[in-house]
Amino acid sequence: MATVASGGATPFVGEAPSLRLRRRRLYISPCSSLSSRKFEPSVNAKPPPTRGQLRSEPDSPNPIQISRSDNGKVRREVLDRSEVAPRGIRDYIKLSRELIGSAKGSVRWFSPIESAQCREGSPLLLFLPGIDGVGTGLVRHYARLGKIFNIWCLHIPVDDRTTFEELIQYIENTVKSEKTRLQGRPIYIVGESIGACLALAVAARSRNTDLILILVNPATSFKRTWLRDISTLLDAVPDPFHVPISSLFSLLSGNYVRTTTNFKARELAMEEAIPILSEGLTDMLPSLSLLGDILPKESLIWKLKILKEASSYVNSRLHAVTCQTLILASGKDEILPSHEEAERLCTIIPNCRIRHFQDSGHALLLERGIDLVTVIKGAGYYRRTWQTDLVSDYLHPTPNEFENVSSEYRLTTFATDPVMLSTLDNGRIIRGLSGIPDEGPAVFIGNHMLMGSELGPLVTQLLKEKNILLRGIAHPFMFDRNAEMLMPDYSSFDKYRIMGSVPVSGINMYKLLAINSFVLLYPGGAREALHRKGEEYQLFWPHQSEFVRMASRFGATIIPFGVVGEDDLYNILLDYNDLKRLPFYDSLDKKLNEGPVGAVRLRSNYEGEVANQELHPVVLSPKIPGRFYFLFGKPIKTKGREKELRDRDNAQQMYLQVKSEVEKCLSYLKEKREEDPYRSIFSRLVYQATHGLNSEIPTFEP
Repeated sequence: MATVASGGATPFVGEAPSLRLRRRRLYISPCSSLSSRKFEPSVNAKPPPTRGQLRSEPDSPNPIQISRSDNGKVRREVLDRSEVAPRGIRDYIKLSRELIGSAKGSVRWFSPIESAQCREGSPLLLFLPGIDGVGTGLVRHYARLGKIFNIWCLHIPVDDRTTFEELIQYIENTVKSEKTRLQGRPIYIVGESIGACLALAVAARSRNTDLILILVNPATSFKRTWLRDISTLLDAVPDPFHVPISSLFSLLSGNYVRTTTNFKARELAMEEAIPILSEGLTDMLPSLSLLGDILPKESLIWKLKILKEASSYVNSRLHAVTCQTLILASGKDEILPSHEEAERLCTIIPNCRIRHFQDSGHALLLERGIDLVTVIKGAGYYRRTWQTDLVSDYLHPTPNEFENVSSEYRLTTFATDPVMLSTLDNGRIIRGLSGIPDEGPAVFIGNHMLMGSELGPLVTQLLKEKNILLRGIAHPFMFDRNAEMLMPDYSSFDKYRIMGSVPVSGINMYKLLAINSFVLLYPGGAREALHRKGEEYQLFWPHQSEFVRMASRFGATIIPFGVVGEDDLYNILLDYNDLKRLPFYDSLDKKLNEGPVGAVRLRSNYEGEVANQELHPVVLSPKIPGRFYFLFGKPIKTKGREKELRDRDNAQQMYLQVKSEVEKCLSYLKEKREEDPYRSIFSRLVYQATHGLNSEIPTFEP
């Protein structure tokens, strides 16, 4: 049995034998009961380092300290391969039964064993459960969350009758105590359903505390649901019929194909599908009965009363919530109108973002395929100190995250079959990436194609072939909340954050080069990526050097490159000049380039075309796909030339040299691609049909 303490004395460790996986134990760290006003820290909580210590550990969140041998060379692994298989729905059921069977008395915190492995300086994460109150809703996420957070989960025993005000006070006392102990670190609160209401209530009363809220299908919409009237109906329901009603709650709370099986959205043969669905049904039956044990009639009536009070309390205080907030909303929530409620809350809470999950049910965190750490990383919400630092707090992608990002570019990669060429130190051009150095720091300087269409193949191929994680210096628009709200999908830019992009700034580039990163920089910026008709492959660079002196300070290698192929993929029907002539476009133009979004506009004080950094859509017509061609020029070394390049004139000369090399790469590729017999997708398809789908398609002779 999992052991818990009923008082506020010294916390201790208990063990749940039936949940033991590879001799893992469950830490039950009851920091205090509700009856005790003295708060005690968790047994596995770590003393906070000083703010200076936190800042001196730029890569401490990343478990990538191992290296491996590759063809005799030792290199650091850039993907986080330490991820383990998440627990399943059976673990959730077993853990929940252990807790409701052994935990008597008052409200308390417990900490899963996975939290014991969190790294030094990790922030605290408090999990507030939904109407079940058990506190095991994060079970699928313990393994990954436990590496970057110190996790405490709130457990409310079945027979507990703590009022809503007392619950708020209990959580608020915890927050105040940990705020004092964890100076300089934020406190995360993950709230599910009614737990989200508790999180919002605490945030409204703790405006001077650095909180980050993650709200999963918040129950603030209680008054607009069928739950509002069900408590009065339950009084008339005889006890024998209560279990079916609780099972109905459980059935409506999630997508059971996704919560109870390892089913993937792919075509399966009948003999494969039957065992998977059978497994799902086997797991579904005990989970349907679990809620009946967690919520007997009296408890369910009490929880619905608390829910009604919580919704009313929080909605009257939403204006007081100013902390960072991330709302995860299910599109197929059968209990709450979560999609619409998330949009409503986002208009009230100023520092709020939304991530929609269109195919998910109410029990979002229990569904397979939902990774809370990936969501937090993609939204840019992970930090270990009082301010966001996308360099020192960056968490490297896992193989699964990289595969998901790569899959978004799979169609483009297939249609354009990119040809990668590089230049050796002796000036010889070869096919492949052997001419690119293996060691950083390095700065890749090149031209943008329209809409940054070269980014996907560039980043994925460098990681696959050279084990290089390219950290992009990106437009601030991609990190701005107001800009995000203009996109059809609010998570459109998450993949760039997951792969390590940072907003363009001198300090971010400085930090990246200081840790020997490979940096991707486009001097032409948005003007080049959103060029007009007839401007393909023109460079719109500033007249003065922007990166040479910074690169030389760290002895970074500068790698000029060119890429062509956009004119073989689409035609521009309407560019910015055309759009401005349309009568209805003026309002959209103002949204993109003025007001809150326009505040992130770059180079407004420059002269010439480079100053025209207006953001705008582009109307395209597709072509029969041609081919992308990349050429990485001869690496330009700055190591040993630091003193020479401090001089502005010398730095300017190197800047012009880099620009000239990019232009030479473009001219070379435009000329040589005419010699490629497989430039057309049709000729490539014929080649693959005769030589195999995985065969490398030839190109021109470099």
